[in-house]
Amino acid sequence: MDPQSAAESQYRALIDGWNAGDAEAMGAVLTAESLVVGFDGSQLVGRAAATRELGRIFADHPTARYVTKIRSVRSLGPDAGIVYAVAGMVPPGGGPIMPDRNVVQTVVASRADGTWAVALFQSTPAQLHGRSDEQEA
Repeated sequence: MDPQSAAESQYRALIDGWNAGDAEAMGAVLTAESLVVGFDGSQLVGRAAATRELGRIFADHPTARYVTKIRSVRSLGPDAGIVYAVAGMVPPGGGPIMPDRNVVQTVVASRADGTWAVALFQSTPAQLHGRSDEQEA
């Protein structure tokens, strides 16, 4: 699999795991040493820590669902790729996207021993304030 396809596939797997409230599914696509940077700036280092904390989050309360739009995917070499995306969040139970939860997301996927996994998943708040690049996720 080429780096762009692999990175996009890994990103979609993370989002599908989040939307399903499935910490194990999300953890399954992370590298053992991954870094997950949350909306609030929290940092989860490593697959085990990320899976554990995501499991706690999903068990604690219903989470909003991501609606995403991939802006670009590119290769960082034969064994790495990067995805830039924007995402909005739909509240539990449905409704319109919550503008205060808009994010810019970055995923860096890498290949080791023939297996692709996510080394970095970062969600950065994006207020955008009506600029022309405002997302319509």
